[in-house]
Amino acid sequence: MRFSTVSHILCGAVAVSAATIPRSASLKRDSETVDLSQFGNGFQTLSPEDAKAAADDTFDPSLVTKPDQVTSATNAVDGEPAAAAADTCTNPTVRVEWRDMADSDKTAFLKAVNCLLKAPSAGNFPGSQNRYEDIVVVHQQMTGSIHMVQQFLPWHRYYLNIYESILRDECSYAGPMPWWDETKDAGSFANSPLFTDQWFGRAPLKTADGQGTCITSGAFAGLTLHIGPGSGNSDHCLSRAVDESATQYCSSDFVAQCATNSNYTNYEKCNELGPHAYGHNGLGAVMSEVSASPGDPAFFMHHSFVDHMWRMWQTADSEDRLYQINGDSTTTDPKQPLTLAYKLSSMGLRPDVTVQDVMDTTGGYLCYRYSY
Repeated sequence: MRFSTVSHILCGAVAVSAATIPRSASLKRDSETVDLSQFGNGFQTLSPEDAKAAADDTFDPSLVTKPDQVTSATNAVDGEPAAAAADTCTNPTVRVEWRDMADSDKTAFLKAVNCLLKAPSAGNFPGSQNRYEDIVVVHQQMTGSIHMVQQFLPWHRYYLNIYESILRDECSYAGPMPWWDETKDAGSFANSPLFTDQWFGRAPLKTADGQGTCITSGAFAGLTLHIGPGSGNSDHCLSRAVDESATQYCSSDFVAQCATNSNYTNYEKCNELGPHAYGHNGLGAVMSEVSASPGDPAFFMHHSFVDHMWRMWQTADSEDRLYQINGDSTTTDPKQPLTLAYKLSSMGLRPDVTVQDVMDTTGGYLCYRYSY
């Protein structure tokens, strides 16, 4: 199979101030360009043609593990399965697509993210200089065990939930969580209503000479990042370098192609190497660097889209897909099979859970649905 590698908040009543966001006078600002080589080669991708060729619409019931089949013999990370959530979900919250979110909720949401950027680090996340970066460090440190393995989707669903819980518990955010329907902006991320001077700041196109641009508008104007690029840590500006030849593959057609897979392993691969990878590479710069990509707050909007894709695939056939998990949890031999009892960790940000706990977004540990 062939793979390719692509590499203001509004002033006035609804303003979210960026004045106190961490910044460094020594970094380039104001439309200064950024060398993209520091961000590596981007996420590995799967072409639409290869995704179609690899599609498997034949359901294999032997690949499904039901919750009541999970035993202590299955492969939790440390040999012991995490405890299942005891909560029930009777009134799920609704994740609202960004376009449909009230301006007052958008403002409150971005204010809460800035709250995390200004709050002190908990102190046990190497390199972090604020609470937001505590969250980024976890992704950076765990990169090898959460990408190119089948727990990619469950772990990032868990990670999104942690982000939400910290925003609510530590920065008093009380509004709906937003999600971004990237299919509406495929091939035109630079013009998305997400990336404006009023909200997330602009998403400039990669320059003619292949450079990125520091972001100087919006809620995160002048933001200095301290985690990454890669496994190292050095001060660098929040930058973007949009490549619309990549963002075009966050399309409804590619989403639908992935959905033709009936078995989880094939579906996960199509999602991770398809629209997920192209979205990261398409925004470019910070977002195109696998380890520390959460440094751009747009990361969580992108992963809401990725999670929405998975949820829609699951609910299209809940009987066979809601708890369907299979494939490998490791990339090195001897490979370990992924099961519902596999433990998901966040390095202490929140308690560990099992894959089973996050399979159903209305299952108890999680309690949310999407607006459509």
